[in-house]
Amino acid sequence: MLRINDTITLQDWELTEQFMRASGPGGQNVNKVSTAVELRFEAERSPSLTPAVKKRLRRLAGRRWTKEGAIVLYCDETRSQARNRDLIRERLAEMIAQALVAPKRRIATKPSRGSIQRRIAAKKQRGAVKSLRGKIDED
Repeated sequence: MLRINDTITLQDWELTEQFMRASGPGGQNVNKVSTAVELRFEAERSPSLTPAVKKRLRRLAGRRWTKEGAIVLYCDETRSQARNRDLIRERLAEMIAQALVAPKRRIATKPSRGSIQRRIAAKKQRGAVKSLRGKIDED
């Protein structure tokens, strides 16, 4: 069971962990011990998430979202299987917590009439200054 906040808790059947050999440095340890963790979270079937949260979570997950509606996360940063497991669970919790925050609706605004007039007046003044920079006629 994984607690996200006071109201949301993920059940054990929603999470699947798979351990495999990690790549990179580590010497003989890499060849013998399966320290890398792949966590699969069945987000689409999760009863603890609302449809709006699932939609935002899908956008946040990006390529990690599968066709079946699961999120697949992978971690092989440390040489310890337990630490990798904790790291990947923390990442999933952060991702879900980020999806819980609804974005503010943008309020369409337009410039005031006074600001438009001031902008155009400034442009005309600047254009007048630039027009005085030309060559002087000999007349």
